[in-house]
Amino acid sequence: MSPVEVLASQLRPDRGWKEHLSEEFRQSYMQGLAEFLAGEEQAGKVLFPASQHCFNALNSTPLDNVRVVILGQDPYHGPGQAHGLCFSVRPNVAIPPSLVNIFKEIQDDLGIVPPDHGCLQPWAEQGVLLLNSVLTVVQGQAGAHQGKGWETFTDKVIETINREREGVVFLLWGSYAKKKGQHIDRTKHLVLDGPHPSPLSAYRGFFGCKHFSKANDWLQQHGRPTVDWALPSKSELIERYKKS
Repeated sequence: MSPVEVLASQLRPDRGWKEHLSEEFRQSYMQGLAEFLAGEEQAGKVLFPASQHCFNALNSTPLDNVRVVILGQDPYHGPGQAHGLCFSVRPNVAIPPSLVNIFKEIQDDLGIVPPDHGCLQPWAEQGVLLLNSVLTVVQGQAGAHQGKGWETFTDKVIETINREREGVVFLLWGSYAKKKGQHIDRTKHLVLDGPHPSPLSAYRGFFGCKHFSKANDWLQQHGRPTVDWALPSKSELIERYKKS
């Protein structure tokens, strides 16, 4: 298989995305991206997340099930952190500072005690699309794969949700996410924006934004299932995925 065919094979065909995104894999930018990624691996560079997890956000949250979209920028670049969902880390990895602040806001907003891990897979399975703008990174090199084509692909993902779905809540934190979501149709979707949860900016308005309760209020008003923002404990989570 060619590099782009290998990349396309990581996107599950039963999640509703492939029929809208398959054309992207025939575009020259995507072929160039796939060849670039293959070259990085051949050069011995360690990429995060592993290639089989780069579409984890789309594979975990079918298009028809998307209720909330949270936009991130790049995957984490430390060993064992990134697994294809923005802001999320594997259960046995230390919770990153921005996610600590997200959990703090959820506690202040909804009274939910922060979990003992940072794995957001249960959110994804409820319909929270945890989408980074760039889907791969080189170990230890933040932003190493920016400007290589991923941004165009994830713009198409957002465009697909905007066109095909109604009543989705978009949570846009920080100027990068706001810019990426600037073309969302606000007459059919709810867009909530604010500062990034990073320790550098959380006190400028992320804390107190109440985006999590506002998202559920909107979903409830539009007759859609709400999101249970409470996460199971680390031991429960590990046991759950051991069985699946």
